[in-house]
Amino acid sequence: MQKRQALLFFENLTLGYERHPAVHHLQGEIQTGDLLALVGPNGAGKSTLLKGLMNELRPLGGRISWPSGKPSLAYLPQRSGLNLDFPLRVADFVSLGHWPRLGAFSAVSRQQRKAVDKALAQVGMEGFERRSLDSLSGGQLQRILFARLLLEDAELLLLDEPFAAVDEQTTADLLKLIHTWNREGRTVIAVLHDLRQVREHFPKTLLLARDALALGPTEEVLTEENLERARRMQAPFDPLAAICEADIKEPH
Repeated sequence: MQKRQALLFFENLTLGYERHPAVHHLQGEIQTGDLLALVGPNGAGKSTLLKGLMNELRPLGGRISWPSGKPSLAYLPQRSGLNLDFPLRVADFVSLGHWPRLGAFSAVSRQQRKAVDKALAQVGMEGFERRSLDSLSGGQLQRILFARLLLEDAELLLLDEPFAAVDEQTTADLLKLIHTWNREGRTVIAVLHDLRQVREHFPKTLLLARDALALGPTEEVLTEENLERARRMQAPFDPLAAICEADIKEPH
């Protein structure tokens, strides 16, 4: 089997807020086509790392390097971070997936509308085009969010707790879609809490507890010893903690 290329390197990466680290001295490599679970206790820096990959947070130290150039990215935030309390129709919301290529003020063509219909069918939501977002159940809304990701057609997908508060059937259907993306050669990084789900569906895992405890094949990462280390290292974020001076150098 031909070795896959490196997509990115974490080079002594530190990310945080107000110069206090939430992800600390991260080293490692992610390869193109990885299906990677990002796991760890609450406050471990998982969502922070996704924001770093999205360039929403500038590193406090170190860097993320992209040896072949940064790929196109699509980001699914936690549902709690979405403001969906407005009367937007499902089809209009999903069509936002075209914006990375069209821009915010371009009209959606007939062909692009057909792509919206196709994406809705792929997630089992055909017939919901005219429904309002605020009328959907949690599982239906998550399917709609995945339909929008389909239209973004990105090479790297970042999913932050994609199955939180979602029913089993929706989770199973969306996992199939993730596997389809991965078979197409896309790289998927997902923040997950269900370790059974990780073991069954994600061949590679990064275990975080501020520091990276392990990165590699899931069966080698999710050992009882590593999980116990993660539990011992769990601590709430302390904005008054001492600044890690080694982390505040400018990235080179």
